[in-house]
Amino acid sequence: MKQVIQSARTGKLSLKPVPEPKVRGGTLLVRTEASLISAGTERMVIDFAKKSLAGKAKERPDLVKKVLDKARRDGLMATFKAVMARLDEPLPLGYSAAGRVVAIGAGLEGAFHIGQRVAMAGAGLANHAELNVVPRNLVAAIPDDVSDDEACFGTLAAIAMAGVRNLAPQLGDVVAVLGVGLVGQLAAQLLALSGARVIAIDVDAQRLALAKANGAELTWVLGQAGLPEAVAALTGGVGCDGVLIAAATDSSEPLELAAELARDRAALVMVGKTGTEFPYAAFMKKELRIMVSRSYGPGRYDEDFEGRGVKYPVGWVRWTESDNLRECVRLMSPSLRRRLDVGSLVTHRFAFDKAEDAYDLVTTRREPSMGVVLKYDNETKPAVAPVFNQARPAAGACVLGVIGAGAFARTVLLPELKRLPGITFQTICTTRGQTADHAAQAFGFGRATTEIDDVLKDPAINAVLVATRHSNHAELTARCLAAGKSVIVEKPLALDHAQVNQVIAAREVSSGFFTVGFNRRFAPMIVEAASLLARHQGAKMLVLRVNAGALPAESWVNAAEEGGGRILGEVCHFIDLARALAASPILSVQADAAQVSQGGCDDLTVTLAFRDGSLATIIYTAQGDSAFSKERFECFAGGTVIAIDNFLTLSITENGRTSVRKAKMGQDKGHRAELAAFAAAVAAGGPAPVDEAELVETARATIAVLESLREGRRIVLGD
Repeated sequence: MKQVIQSARTGKLSLKPVPEPKVRGGTLLVRTEASLISAGTERMVIDFAKKSLAGKAKERPDLVKKVLDKARRDGLMATFKAVMARLDEPLPLGYSAAGRVVAIGAGLEGAFHIGQRVAMAGAGLANHAELNVVPRNLVAAIPDDVSDDEACFGTLAAIAMAGVRNLAPQLGDVVAVLGVGLVGQLAAQLLALSGARVIAIDVDAQRLALAKANGAELTWVLGQAGLPEAVAALTGGVGCDGVLIAAATDSSEPLELAAELARDRAALVMVGKTGTEFPYAAFMKKELRIMVSRSYGPGRYDEDFEGRGVKYPVGWVRWTESDNLRECVRLMSPSLRRRLDVGSLVTHRFAFDKAEDAYDLVTTRREPSMGVVLKYDNETKPAVAPVFNQARPAAGACVLGVIGAGAFARTVLLPELKRLPGITFQTICTTRGQTADHAAQAFGFGRATTEIDDVLKDPAINAVLVATRHSNHAELTARCLAAGKSVIVEKPLALDHAQVNQVIAAREVSSGFFTVGFNRRFAPMIVEAASLLARHQGAKMLVLRVNAGALPAESWVNAAEEGGGRILGEVCHFIDLARALAASPILSVQADAAQVSQGGCDDLTVTLAFRDGSLATIIYTAQGDSAFSKERFECFAGGTVIAIDNFLTLSITENGRTSVRKAKMGQDKGHRAELAAFAAAVAAGGPAPVDEAELVETARATIAVLESLREGRRIVLGD
């Protein structure tokens, strides 16, 4: 299929062929019929992407602070790689579209049907693309008498409706709309439909004429003298009951004008991005209320609502973003005596193949435009099944397939693999076609796909990297093993004992092996520390302190069904590290957690007891400042003290003397050595670079941390 993609680094925009996305549980696969270019929002995204690094930094000082914190903590090289990888991400454009359902994900049977016409919403979801995968709470059925060209306005109309609902106008209220671009035009119509008297204000006389034709009672060209007097005449000297700001400007003039036109204790709602320096005296004297409207309405930016289909109780949240989208599309019906007329807002239509021309029109403003609609030629083309070379990989070869290409894979794993000799990059598979296509080009894969079977059924592939979200690690590892392939899966291996057993069962009958992405045990400083500790036959004492930093409460890592929380997803790293340093099996696990105030459980201590009498204490916290070192490990054995600080310094104290070594090339957390060991093991036909039984032990010990917290006791492994 084809999709409009923009480079975040250069701002270059193109219509590219990418693999077709696949439907997932709780989503619909929709073939797009029409999509709307939101000139204001998309032009802002494009303009930002075209800025230099200095320009981007000036506009987003909040991100600059994060970059500086990371540089102080992890070093310049790691920070540079992370920033470049982020800038290298392909940006899908578009967020308001309409089309027909062509596949239904699990859980939506009966709620939708094949061929049903739906409006779609969501940045990164309702893209300018021939096919889109959209979750249930971001689609709405289209009435039969509403065209696709009209329905593709649904998202923009929902933004306007959310702003109007936040304003809460009463019948007969006089409401000023500052700025009548697309959202302002839609808001003005919705206000008129609700019984409000609308004053439309803009710099463009043509836009004002359109607003007048669609129900505005008074229109005014901004800058023309006499506006306060005209408002006073219309309102009997009272002033506007409400002001909706839909302008897009860096200036704070809209707030100054709103304060001048508003009545005492009026409400102001912003749906456009403007300057935010408001005149304190004017706001204070009139006791004005201001609100920034949250895009489409309640549910927006809530991953549980948008991504997982969770519903809000209707008695508490009557109008969610889903309801706003549904109502806007309903209001477009010609069967209504008074309707939302979006057809009058269309100024240009382009065939989807001419999308680049459409964006040129919008960005250069070579002629006036408002509603720019892309029309799709959806002639059905039969899917072409991949043809695999039936030859098996040659002895001594590592032919790689990759499933998943998130930020960590693109930033760290794939670049490191690319530097290793003797690896053939065969196929990369992701859920989104543009991500697979971009990664294939960036790293030289022979094929990009969204179909996992293109990796599993290719006999040429003998090694697979699984770098997806945590919930399907075990399933994908088991499927790869069942296909006879060796697997390196990013941590964690599994989220529960049943998943661990699934991997074990697959491994028992597989010719391949598995390993887990516990890179720290391969780090040069850790390898040296382990070697020094191995000289001592007695018990060892280990203290592993992790200043993990706070994670947003809404992160997918905290979702039980996707990430399993930071204990399963990240603490496992340090349980494995302790296992490697102690070089003895784990006997028991005891955990205690601090009180959770928000998000998941990420402030805890874990004590591991080992068979040889060693003990390890892991202190994992999100309470610290992110500018402070993330990881510090201290090891005590036989009169020797070894300390590793953030993989930047290694100190060894023994016989009354301390020697300190610093990392010459910045942090080395062992990623390259880990991946090289995996590739070498694949080429040699095994065994795995780390004892697989040890990896299973780490997985069970990590799960035991949660059991210990739930049951308030020490968990003995094997009980």
